[in-house]
Amino acid sequence: MPDSSPRAFFLVGPTATGKTSVAHRLAEQRHADILSADSMLVYRGMDVGTAKPSWEERRHIRYWGVDVVEPSESYSVAAFLGEARQCFESASARGNSVIVVGGTGLYVKALLEGLDELPDIPQERRSHWKALWVREGVAGLRSALQRLKPEWLATLPDISNGRRLVRALELVEAGVEQPPRSWLRGSSLVAITGLEVERKRLHERIAVRVREMYSSGLLGEVERLLEGGWKADGTASQAIGYAEAFACLKGELTQAEAMARTEARTRQLAKRQMTWFRHQASVNWISVTPAMTLDDVADKVSAEWDASGPVAVALD
Repeated sequence: MPDSSPRAFFLVGPTATGKTSVAHRLAEQRHADILSADSMLVYRGMDVGTAKPSWEERRHIRYWGVDVVEPSESYSVAAFLGEARQCFESASARGNSVIVVGGTGLYVKALLEGLDELPDIPQERRSHWKALWVREGVAGLRSALQRLKPEWLATLPDISNGRRLVRALELVEAGVEQPPRSWLRGSSLVAITGLEVERKRLHERIAVRVREMYSSGLLGEVERLLEGGWKADGTASQAIGYAEAFACLKGELTQAEAMARTEARTRQLAKRQMTWFRHQASVNWISVTPAMTLDDVADKVSAEWDASGPVAVALD
């Protein structure tokens, strides 16, 4: 029986590798919608600091996963899959293909492998484990998980991640027997396409991006968000660039210090993203060199997609 699952072309990799521009060029060539797999592009009004596709670009290509919620709202992997279902239904009805582009690994993995049904956690239990984290640090969380479910501790890919350990303790206490599939070690068996840039060159691109963010009005954007009632205490407010810009507006950092800190955090993010994709996904990497034009990179990606074909996605 033929596989009737929706299919998409994937383009992944760390920040500042040029994924968005390449995906847009290929969407124009292939009559495709673009599904953003970037956890920061979902927030409305956060445009400059997230390198969001321009309104002009979005006028020509249908983007999904962009401007979905207000910065004060929460957004989850499950919500992302809901957006993805709408994307695939709409694209299919119009005869378009779908290109998935982004660097949020959990979004990509959820599309490739599906999402586990997990229980709701009472707020008091969540507060209990967060309080343990504050008192005893990551070591205390690991010790608690070792007592309750040692096989989970042996399975988790990052036992230094306090948020992941808190979530593991919540789930174990709620009676979940196996860690979520998206947490497990090992790569997805399905190969997807990624862009990589040599580290020194990537750091240079990150520095250029940060300068462009400030010259394009990042501080003004944060001021407008604050005037609109944005509270700098949620997930969106901690986004790279926004936390530093807010500190700059409060006088806690000079602009030069805010820019330097944003660069450092972006470099750290790129390193984490690359590590995640190398360990958690099967990626055919395309190296982007300084001599390559946008069309050169797009041609290489297109040839890779033609050779491998679109990838089945799991939306249930």
